Amino acid sequence: MQKEWKNKEPGDPNKVKNLSAALGVDIAIANLLVQRGITTFEESKKFFRPKLSDLHDPFLMKDMDKAVGRLHKAIENQEKVLVYGDYDVDGTTSVALMCSFIRKFIKDYEYYIPDRYVEGYGVSTQGIEYAKNNNFDLIIVLDCGIKAADKVDLATSYGIDFIICDHHNPDDVIPKAVAVLNPKQEDCPYPYKELSGCGVGFKFLQAYCVRHHIPLDVIYDYLDVVVVSIAADIVPITGENRVLAYWGLQKLNSAPSIGLKTIIQNAGISGQELRINDIVFKIGPRLNASGRIEHGNKSVRILLSENEEEASLLGSKIDSFNEIRKTLDRDITNQAYQMIVDNEEMIQQKCTVLYNRDWHKGVVGIVASRLTEQFYRPTIILTESNGLATGSARSVGSFDLYEAIGKCSDLLESYGGHMFAAGLTLKIDKVGEFRRRFNHIVEETLSEKDMVQTIEIDAKVSLSDINPKFVRILKQFEPLGPHNSAPIFVTEDVLDHGTSRLVGKSLEHLKLDLVEPNRTTAVFSGIAFSQGHYFNIIKQAMPFDICYMITENEFRGKVTTQLNVKDIRSHES
Repeated sequence: MQKEWKNKEPGDPNKVKNLSAALGVDIAIANLLVQRGITTFEESKKFFRPKLSDLHDPFLMKDMDKAVGRLHKAIENQEKVLVYGDYDVDGTTSVALMCSFIRKFIKDYEYYIPDRYVEGYGVSTQGIEYAKNNNFDLIIVLDCGIKAADKVDLATSYGIDFIICDHHNPDDVIPKAVAVLNPKQEDCPYPYKELSGCGVGFKFLQAYCVRHHIPLDVIYDYLDVVVVSIAADIVPITGENRVLAYWGLQKLNSAPSIGLKTIIQNAGISGQELRINDIVFKIGPRLNASGRIEHGNKSVRILLSENEEEASLLGSKIDSFNEIRKTLDRDITNQAYQMIVDNEEMIQQKCTVLYNRDWHKGVVGIVASRLTEQFYRPTIILTESNGLATGSARSVGSFDLYEAIGKCSDLLESYGGHMFAAGLTLKIDKVGEFRRRFNHIVEETLSEKDMVQTIEIDAKVSLSDINPKFVRILKQFEPLGPHNSAPIFVTEDVLDHGTSRLVGKSLEHLKLDLVEPNRTTAVFSGIAFSQGHYFNIIKQAMPFDICYMITENEFRGKVTTQLNVKDIRSHES
């Protein structure tokens, strides 16, 4: 697939020069900081050494006083409390966080995760009826609820109070709950808007601890759970999220909860330094697999586990769910891929909308992501559930997926999400019309240029610049993620050392050994995933250019610097 290399706007030269001198770092490092809006020594100190004291006052969030007051009433009166959350990683971690705290103060509490296949996303009528039939006084809902105005009204009619902790975009109508904690409300003055659902729950507990003089170390003990939510939910790792993620990784690496320790062991990553990518690709999928294949309550159970034997049994079950998930993911992705390549009209379109009633609902979001990567165009994957077509959508570039789906809202039963990812449900007989209209919207919106994947280059460097100090400082840019992504560098005129080779089951990857003549005699190791088609270019003994991230590769206890090559092109091009 053709990719465009686009150079980011460099930082202001004077600011870069001054910051380089102030910090005693390479110009390239100073430029990376200025590009991120960091221009002074003090700002750099906050960036490289985040402090928990940098967290905002939680009472700046709208309704926080009300939420804290209502929880305290429940604790004082020993009311019956139901903690309700979504079945994905952000939801299950949010529920585990809240339950870990309130079980210290309330004896009669339970948690409720809706069934993905019976109840669907968000607050369900079944959940409200369960609360009524079991005499709950208060429902604390996390990672959903901002669009549940009718469900909150139903609960109120039953005499059940609601506290909502959500981070999704609200509708015009805000639920009439006792308290609605969501920094994305238009009239909420909270300065940071990008918290995860679990992050909003954490701010709630922070406020409760501050108000009632409980040591904050009590909730800092849950930061390993919070960082899992931040990484898995792909929220920006900036501001408060960066502080929470930084300290959450410290906790995850030094003293994870029994449940997370079990998942880490099962994922085969214990004993190494865990990073955001380990959560995204190893821990998160396991926690998600429970809700995708069976029920999300097992993910909450393992996160709440205080018994190693129980955690081990749950971990084995979750791992088996993950194996099933991987098989379904692979098989359905292959089927969907074949549907596209076998249809000439579909190949030419700027979007993909596929429906198959037999596909597993729990993996359609993963399949949509994989096809988006393969074909680089907006993708919607639908299957049948409860007599309706339901599924997930993923976007590319700056295309606003949520807005485009909203233009088809008259065809939908429901939809939700944001610019890059969304979920939707519609009647099966409306799928054809939806596909036609959505395709028309995409055709009108996206140009041919928009269909070319862009790699944004942070800086051009020589391989000789990549010395131990450079790598050490670069590592301190972690935790990396959205809005603080790993810097991508370009080096021109490199050569194969003569030992680069094809690797992988289908020889689809490149294992690279690279040299930079006239600059350094060192040989630099690299890996280029799914780029085996460039093998002929690098073997021509002619210079070529690479764009890459600098990573560390750990093998048998030995850590080495490795170039993660994103793209290759002959120097002439």
